[in-house]
Amino acid sequence: QVQLVESGGGLVQPGGSLRLSCAASGSITSIYAMGWYRQAPGKQRELVATITSGGSTNYADSVKGRFTISRDNTKNTVYLQMNSLKPEDTAVYYCNAEILVATTIMNYWGQGTQVTVSS
Repeated sequence: QVQLVESGGGLVQPGGSLRLSCAASGSITSIYAMGWYRQAPGKQRELVATITSGGSTNYADSVKGRFTISRDNTKNTVYLQMNSLKPEDTAVYYCNAEILVATTIMNYWGQGTQVTVSS
């Protein structure tokens, strides 16, 4: 079994910062791409940022220059540093990872963490 456990969400004022973490655990052989997605009320889940095992990153246009994704492969953990937060960043943020378990690559999701940007 593999689990992704997120932490770091909360309430922050506009212009503030938060750092999300997501740790993968279980019967992991290797982890490929990891990423963050978000879903606001009444909207579809959307990509925020992804990072490959080699460190290449990709960002949604709406967060470029404000968010930074990183990972620590020794800890099977991905991070999302969010700066200059805006009310429109309010959403449930989900961690995602492509994980090799034995000989099978599977896609896993975390349970989600709420981020609320409000004054």
